[in-house]
Amino acid sequence: MSLDPKAFLTSIFEAAVAAADPELTIRKHLPQKPKGRTIVIGAGKGSAQMAAAFEKAWDGPLEGLIVTRYGYGAKCERLEVIEAAHPVPDEAGLIASKRLLDKVSGLTEDDLVVALISGGGSALLPSPAPGLTLADEIAVNEALLASGAPISAMNTIRKHVSTIKGGRLAAAAWPARVVSLVVSDIPGDDPALVASGPTIPGAGSRADALDFIKAYGMKLPDAVMAHLNSPAADAPQVGDIRLKGNTVHVIASAAVSLEAAVAEAKRQGVEAVILSDSIEGEARDVGLVHAAIAREVTTRDRPFKKPVLLLSGGETTVTIRAKGGKGGRNSEFLLAFAIGIDGVEGIHALAADTDGIDGSENNAGAFADGTSVRRMRAADLDAKALLARNDAWTAFNAVGDLFVPGPTGTNVNDLRAILIR
Repeated sequence: MSLDPKAFLTSIFEAAVAAADPELTIRKHLPQKPKGRTIVIGAGKGSAQMAAAFEKAWDGPLEGLIVTRYGYGAKCERLEVIEAAHPVPDEAGLIASKRLLDKVSGLTEDDLVVALISGGGSALLPSPAPGLTLADEIAVNEALLASGAPISAMNTIRKHVSTIKGGRLAAAAWPARVVSLVVSDIPGDDPALVASGPTIPGAGSRADALDFIKAYGMKLPDAVMAHLNSPAADAPQVGDIRLKGNTVHVIASAAVSLEAAVAEAKRQGVEAVILSDSIEGEARDVGLVHAAIAREVTTRDRPFKKPVLLLSGGETTVTIRAKGGKGGRNSEFLLAFAIGIDGVEGIHALAADTDGIDGSENNAGAFADGTSVRRMRAADLDAKALLARNDAWTAFNAVGDLFVPGPTGTNVNDLRAILIR
């Protein structure tokens, strides 16, 4: 094969992101126009681009407010876009949550609320329950991010310490009709878990939240635990009378983007297979499993014959083992993967978050191949030691293999692409 591996893998990423372009997906799911007002609300790392696309597609009057991550805004003519912090909430997010709740208050059954929801909305919409503070919600968020818990567990906990998550924003809009358009970054595409479901009630109960806290050994503030042990924390349930007339559409997801990646690979003459669109677990463990599969294909042509592109999606987790490391779940996955294929020729990989940001730095992920660990060693870095202290960013930065596409305007979870030549 004469393909340039990095260029090829970048084109696969771009095809996956393009398949989730809100301008293509929103037009297919426009709701019926109401007799009254149309209020557009939104939250998430892709919500501003969704709002811009909705404005172009909607030919009637509308008004509304969208909150997205700093640096992720998009120009809108009729909708207001504000920015707040992610992944740790801040005061701007607190103000945004209050304004969203105010925006949907006092509506009638003739009005329509369109909710544009994408991943990242949980952190962008801090709205602590009575008796709790923003500091409490930040402490919860930091504990969740360090716990290694899957996103479903995190969002079950988040919605029970909030006045806006878990369907509460939609309940505040009652009796208006609410239509939620969701870009899913959740394994399995349960829309109630995306951004902790501000307009969609989920199945996770307060008892489930308490069980998750115990199972993952989380240490939360006393005020938070007192709240969670009170019936006041209960979130709206499926079937709540205030939510019965609402509708939900998942307009983009990892599954659709992975199929687009397969099509792009085949267009370039490379067979591709999807391992799964909903992989979860510790990033470093998932990396080692992917490395074992890649080695098996390389040395034994099984379970797939080379050349082939292996694809997977989903959302892994990172348990923080040491303070001070840089990186996110994709770079951590890839560092473990690089260790697992050290010295093996013909394997090239990209792991990246489709929103363009992996963790707290400006990269979406990184590239790796069978020479990565050797090149790190030449830069006086020990790959295993860096992995042990959650410092994958430093490893890939040192060898010039960070992947930095910038904000993409969408968020359909992680993309892992492994080319075996």
